[in-house]
Amino acid sequence: MILQALYNYYTILCADPDVDIAEPGYSKVSVSYALNLSSDGKLIGIIPLFSLVQQGKKSVERPRRMNVPQQVKRSVNIEANVLCDNAAYVLGLTEKEAKDPNYARKRFESFRDRNIAILSKVNSEVARAITTFLQTYDPATAQDDPIIARHRDKLLEGGNLIFFVDGKNALDDPEIRQVWEKEYTSTQSTKKMQCLVTGEIEPIARLHLDIKGVRGAQAKGAALVSFNLDAFTSYRRDQGENAPVSQSVAAGYVEALNYLLSDQNPHRKIYLGDTTVVYWADTADRRYASAFYALLSPENQPANDEGSKTTRRRDKSAEQTMHAVAEKIEQGKPLDLQALREGLNDSTRFYVLGLAPNASRLAVRFFLTEPFGVFAKRIMQHYSDLKIVKEHANQPDYLSPYRILAECVSPKVTQREEELRSSWSLLGGAFMRSILMDTPYPEGLYVAIMNRIRHDNDEEGRSRKITYIRAAFIKAHLLRKYRHQHPNPYQEALTMALNESYTHPAYVLGRLFAWLEKAQTEAIGREVNATIKDRYFTSACAAPASVFPVLLRLSQHHLAKAEYGGHLDRKIQELLNLLDARPFPSRLTLDEQGIFVLGYYHQRAAFYTRSTDVEPTTTEMTQV
Repeated sequence: MILQALYNYYTILCADPDVDIAEPGYSKVSVSYALNLSSDGKLIGIIPLFSLVQQGKKSVERPRRMNVPQQVKRSVNIEANVLCDNAAYVLGLTEKEAKDPNYARKRFESFRDRNIAILSKVNSEVARAITTFLQTYDPATAQDDPIIARHRDKLLEGGNLIFFVDGKNALDDPEIRQVWEKEYTSTQSTKKMQCLVTGEIEPIARLHLDIKGVRGAQAKGAALVSFNLDAFTSYRRDQGENAPVSQSVAAGYVEALNYLLSDQNPHRKIYLGDTTVVYWADTADRRYASAFYALLSPENQPANDEGSKTTRRRDKSAEQTMHAVAEKIEQGKPLDLQALREGLNDSTRFYVLGLAPNASRLAVRFFLTEPFGVFAKRIMQHYSDLKIVKEHANQPDYLSPYRILAECVSPKVTQREEELRSSWSLLGGAFMRSILMDTPYPEGLYVAIMNRIRHDNDEEGRSRKITYIRAAFIKAHLLRKYRHQHPNPYQEALTMALNESYTHPAYVLGRLFAWLEKAQTEAIGREVNATIKDRYFTSACAAPASVFPVLLRLSQHHLAKAEYGGHLDRKIQELLNLLDARPFPSRLTLDEQGIFVLGYYHQRAAFYTRSTDVEPTTTEMTQV
């Protein structure tokens, strides 16, 4: 199914005049430099082939993506590409000579022999110039060449090299292309089997090329389909015969997936832990993918910049788009998620693929396909489940999966991005799958959020222990977990704002803790070494019976000092009355602890949003 969807998309890309994608027999690769030769085969210069790309606030150089003869699949074997390879093969330059004195020479000789064998069949000035260079060039004297010496450090960084002759790309020579295409066809496997994708009897690809661009995978790429051990053989079929895919389909799906993972793709990849998410529609209309990204990532994702500090800025235009999208979905109107123009079709097939690195292979975290309208409604349901009263008016209405996952890691952690990726290795993919399939969120994510609440403390007056994002996720998690259970034991707590009539002990105790904390603040202010939240919240949430008697005794001292202690005392007594004189629970389950947190959060938010809870002469309450 995955290969079929990718191959179908490859055919769509080939027909799109705005997309530069490799045709059969060719690969689209990044090229860093061109060796510029004279017509008599002498090296006259090395031309950088970098393009400036805007990355955040700065411009960075990126190698140019170019069409080259289809590259070979290498691991530890020595096998050269045609007219495009790294410096070890093209020039015999390397820094690995200490382990193997002949490392570079063996690779250069492999490159020279293969290319001369092909170019000798071409009757053109360009082919003769390259042949002459390869026959006369000696890697042992490369250090003496001033042109190579000037660029040596850059060449050793591992970028691909191609050939220019008198400033013109050798790969544009029609005679070279014609000979290469004949060579490519003749060297393909002659073994024919039924292709799993097309159903036709065709030549089968023995090896599938590598996929590049999955974060965390090997730099050379990783295989999506691969069999290379005897244990993987079945019915005496090895390598690609285990899962027979025709050569044309194998080349096509690899090219389509590499395009989706490349910078050429205008739609940004989504990163969740170790999972790289790509998405596409079964049409050339790019608005579907743009709309999907706007829906799922209302805030900018971090740039894919290893080792640099990443920042995320709120995208208000995306939020406005999402408000309009939600309204249209609720009214049953046609979806239009790109500038709200009419024309998108709900029934268009849409695909979402999550990939993660696994040594030299790729692991499929999830592959989902539905009509586009189904995905849109499920994502809007996810945001609807997260709705809860805000701490501050300027907080975002829509919380991206990235922001929720970020709450699993303490902000104090150094090199936080690396910690996020390791912590999310499985949670990211599972969370995305639950959103797109409208299923309960992974229990492990709920546990991770609750653990952060237990371990974090408030600092500098900013609430980090119980935040808007954490409370929203707890509410959404419990809502989805019990949605299909009747009755839902916590339904009345899973609301946007405070529910004063709900009498579940966990919810009431959370509210009670908020009032006890307020009594302390009113009595001695915020400038204390540790509040009762810092000292007792975790214990009160898990084992109320061991903590609340202590807190109630402490509150008597706070109420005596508070300016409006009588009002606070009445509120505390009202909550105690809701418990019907029952003893405090000795233990709360993990779900009940979430209800405790929601009761606390709702009550704290109500201090700011409601004026009926204060005396007429009291000044406006301070925002939590």
